Amino acid sequence: MDLSVHLPNLLGAAATSLLICSLSLLMAASLSFGAGVALFAGPAWLRATAFAYVEIFRGTSLLVQLFWLYFALPLLGISLPPFLTGVLALGLNTGAYGAEVVRGALRSVSQQQHEAARALNFTRSQTLWRIVLPQSVVEMLPSFSSLAVQNFKDTSLLSMITIADLTFKAQEIRNLTQDTVAVYGTALLIYFAMAMLIVALMRILETRVARSTGRLS
Repeated sequence: MDLSVHLPNLLGAAATSLLICSLSLLMAASLSFGAGVALFAGPAWLRATAFAYVEIFRGTSLLVQLFWLYFALPLLGISLPPFLTGVLALGLNTGAYGAEVVRGALRSVSQQQHEAARALNFTRSQTLWRIVLPQSVVEMLPSFSSLAVQNFKDTSLLSMITIADLTFKAQEIRNLTQDTVAVYGTALLIYFAMAMLIVALMRILETRVARSTGRLS
């Protein structure tokens, strides 16, 4: 079987996976910073809300979350298209893990930095946004890199709700050709290549952020 005939279809499906990954990562980044900052320095009611969000989405299966959004939510009168459901499920799940990364990085800033801010009459908000957060961003990025790769790999679950991602298309072509080794081997290589691309982009971002904050000369 000449797999090159089907390669454009696999690459097109991989582009769909990458698009969903990119959109869900944008959502996850917003949720991570919002929930992470709330857990670190928010008022009690906001900390409780952020805590509930993080624990629910970290403590339950991503597949179950995906099925709930796609199959259970319509029973409550809210129907979402598969593409949007995939973005929401991945974004909410990754954001919950990212929130813990943000909180941990914020707490890693030394107490001396807080004392120096108080000596300069900074408010809590000024201390957070001008001193603590800029220093902690560098600490967050390696963990965010791992989360980004995991997010991309998790897009394979979206084939379960009929999204024509890389896994869905590989299964379709495999059923057509019956060439399991070639089809899934090619899909494996595409996943690996795109994961390495994400890692490379995140490392470039790490270097630029570290240089902008004086951590790298």
